[in-house]
Amino acid sequence: MELRHFRYFLEVANELSFTKAAAALCIAQPPLSRQIQDLEHELGVKLFIRNPKSLKLTEEGLLFKQHAQQILALVDKSTEEIQELKSGLNGTLFLGSVEGYGPKLMSEWIRGFQKDYPKVYYNLWNGNSDDVTDRLLKGLCDLAIIAEPYNAENLEAIHICREPWVAMIPADNPLAKEKGKKIKLEKLASEELIFPSRNSRIEEIKSWFDEFDTQPVVRCVMSNISNAYELTEQGIGIAIFPASAVEFTDPKKVVIKELTEPGRMASYVLVWDKGRMLSNLAKTFVEHIQKNKRK
Repeated sequence: MELRHFRYFLEVANELSFTKAAAALCIAQPPLSRQIQDLEHELGVKLFIRNPKSLKLTEEGLLFKQHAQQILALVDKSTEEIQELKSGLNGTLFLGSVEGYGPKLMSEWIRGFQKDYPKVYYNLWNGNSDDVTDRLLKGLCDLAIIAEPYNAENLEAIHICREPWVAMIPADNPLAKEKGKKIKLEKLASEELIFPSRNSRIEEIKSWFDEFDTQPVVRCVMSNISNAYELTEQGIGIAIFPASAVEFTDPKKVVIKELTEPGRMASYVLVWDKGRMLSNLAKTFVEHIQKNKRK
């Protein structure tokens, strides 16, 4: 199996047409068909369901497509890193981040880094901490910002910042009309709530209510803060998220109050894979972050 097999397969899988894929690859259709047949023979499975007027990926084809995309992404990334050793700091830095502080911090770091290394390009990807960590450990990210807790066995980490947890409350909810910018956690015990979707985070927030001898009603979980905001605005529930995730809310529709008694803090870390050597570009970016991270 050679790299061209992966490239040929992905082109056919994306186009779902041998004719269109052959044109995009600038090769004749018969040789392309033979290459795919050879690949299927080597794998011992059919990757496509071939009908006279249509082409469809099999279940095995869908799985192979995911792996092929990851393999080619790693090949391209490795090529850039090797070339970087020869020509200095250039190429693409692959970064992952959770929502909240993550994108803002990354933007600040990149702005400063770009002044010193203008030939560097950036590929940014956002998700929840579990998704970002998975991508990092697959080698598809160099560095990532995630929220604690994290698996210290697999990751190196630098603590970068902390922020309070807040409640996003529909403006017509009586709790929103109470005076002050803070709210006691106990007052949320009887409300329907919206949590971040990370499993460890769900269990953590649930545990906050143990001292009140009650279990919160979790109406919905999600990783996307904009979805949580929209649900809150519609009165579906009260969302509990880190403070920076709700900077752009409309106070006429959703009221933000910091959780107190007890107050809770969300901590963020910059991480990378312990089992993989950082490129010179990634190392330099880490040094830049250590020098310029917030106190």
